[in-house]
Amino acid sequence: MFRFLLTLLLCAGSLRAQTPVPRGSGPELERNLPAGFKRLELGAAAPAFRLLGVDDRHYTLADFAQYKYLLVVFLSNHCPYSHAAETRMIPWINRMKSAGLGVVAIQPNHPDAVTVDELGYSKYNDSFEEMKLYAAENHFTFPYLYDGETQAVAQAYGALATPDLFLFDENRKLRYSGRFDDSRFEEASTVTRHDAIAAFDDLRAGRPVATPYARPMGCAVKWLTKLEKATTVTRETKWEHDPITLAPIDAAGVAALVKNPTNKLRLINVWATWCAPCVAEFPELAKFSRRLRRRDFEVITISLDVPKDQAKALAFLQAQHAGMPARITATLKAEGRTTNNYLYTASSTDALVQALDPEWPGPIPHTVLVAPGGKILWRYNGPFDATTLGRRILDELGGFYPLE
Repeated sequence: MFRFLLTLLLCAGSLRAQTPVPRGSGPELERNLPAGFKRLELGAAAPAFRLLGVDDRHYTLADFAQYKYLLVVFLSNHCPYSHAAETRMIPWINRMKSAGLGVVAIQPNHPDAVTVDELGYSKYNDSFEEMKLYAAENHFTFPYLYDGETQAVAQAYGALATPDLFLFDENRKLRYSGRFDDSRFEEASTVTRHDAIAAFDDLRAGRPVATPYARPMGCAVKWLTKLEKATTVTRETKWEHDPITLAPIDAAGVAALVKNPTNKLRLINVWATWCAPCVAEFPELAKFSRRLRRRDFEVITISLDVPKDQAKALAFLQAQHAGMPARITATLKAEGRTTNNYLYTASSTDALVQALDPEWPGPIPHTVLVAPGGKILWRYNGPFDATTLGRRILDELGGFYPLE
């Protein structure tokens, strides 16, 4: 009798472990999910949709009827988890087309629900227009649809994250949902479980899918809920507490900054309160600092205000919340520095030009992007275009979580 009961308990435990839907929703787990949210269950029919794709065409479930199998995958432009998975998933998708696999990707986020500091791994936000750029740049060979306005399709499927995959059989019944594989890094060598591939292999072979659910990991879907909006406000206001100081600097000090003996990418901007274009573009500098606060990146400003106007320059920096993120503050001591904002003190700017960038023609604003080791990767005289500069920076930093 004891063995019989033990067997029942073990079987029950095994069944619970294989339940394809995460059930945690009690008082011990609070999640930012829409009211009535429910993940699509194993065996359920594929929910219908009608969404606009990046080719400006509307797609429905019926548009994929010619495929024996259908993969609905939720992706986003901004998420490094998606970026990493796509490097392996897209080549696999291309190979599996001959096996009857149809694919549609859906972007579930509204761009307004993505905070600035969540854009540190992407040149693009999750807007529809930027989806077009992202799909082209990453050579998507399948429709990429926008669900961000209503998020009704993401709710119908119960998408939790990007990436999140839903694999359907020839009858459009769900046979697998969850992650593509178990690595958050770009490098294929870091993968130890090929969950979606194994599920599709089972499906093609006519076998029951051995593991029909593998917990999706990635960037949570940015639901347009009161909680998400409140979280956004909290994240915005925390930047108001970053320390803001302004220190004098001479040409030798600038030359030391340009040498950049760190692992950080440095964006150095020369500006002044009396320079209207400088003042106009400065908010974009502050945004770069916030957007990339989790990366090996630093914004350094050099004011050409006269020394007697130091208080005026500092007041402007404070109004712009041009402080140092904690990640940067922690590294300054090793460099013998105390700030990322400086005021140039010499009367002549000739030495400054030679120290910062000999190709600088003279007017301000002037901006340079400096790699670790001191190589100037990009320079611009006059007001920069924030979109162009942002993409240049992300080209250098990359869109993936670092392996080390």
